[in-house]
Amino acid sequence: MPMLERDGVKLFHEDAGAGDPAMVFVHGWTCNHTYFGPQADHFKAAHRVVSVDLRGHGMSDQPDDGYTMAGLADDVAWVCAELALERPVVVGHSMGAVIALELAARHPDLPAAVVLVDPAPIVVAPDLAPMLGGLVEAFKGPDHVEARRSLIEGMLFIAEDDPAMKARITDEMLAAPQAVAAACFDGIAVWDGPAALQAVTCPVLNIGAATPINDGRALAELCPTLVNGQTVGAGHFNQLLVPDQVNAMIEQFLRK
Repeated sequence: MPMLERDGVKLFHEDAGAGDPAMVFVHGWTCNHTYFGPQADHFKAAHRVVSVDLRGHGMSDQPDDGYTMAGLADDVAWVCAELALERPVVVGHSMGAVIALELAARHPDLPAAVVLVDPAPIVVAPDLAPMLGGLVEAFKGPDHVEARRSLIEGMLFIAEDDPAMKARITDEMLAAPQAVAAACFDGIAVWDGPAALQAVTCPVLNIGAATPINDGRALAELCPTLVNGQTVGAGHFNQLLVPDQVNAMIEQFLRK
């Protein structure tokens, strides 16, 4: 298996295709590299495509620490350096989009551009912050599976989403270890999204779902290089449910 070892932690990745700019795909909370499968298959015809499993996810190791957004962003930046990826386009979904933003803020010379696919909360309304904290505590508790199921089924899908895809995603996300799920969600909850977004200088594409988690206008006010798009007829996992829409938006963005 294609593994890279960073400070004793093995990180899995898939590397396919050829062509510049290279593209790095970063999956979301309690998911894995296959959640960008339709995009990797599409773009590998003209680009080098690297799909990562974040620590704690997929086939990567599950250490006890390193689950802050900064720590995960540094993992991805390290993988890029090890694979000699120069100025890649970093594409992230949900938590992976947060990690892509943090990477661009911490390593401004690394990404040529960033694509956010329905990112996790970046600008958190004051009344939402206590709810995020409550979810972190619930995910640490004995009823964490039902707490996670309630979030996934209640907030990440719309009625039009394919039932089989919904069942597959829910089962796979709930299979993630409790410690990893809780630590990563805590990392999202305490992350300073506005500060990271304001620090980003490269072009940014935000692709919201039918009911986007973030207000695109609020994101654009913080980042002058950000442009907004939105898919039709799919919930949070729009990259899997309507891949043609997502792929077309990324292609148009890369033409600029």
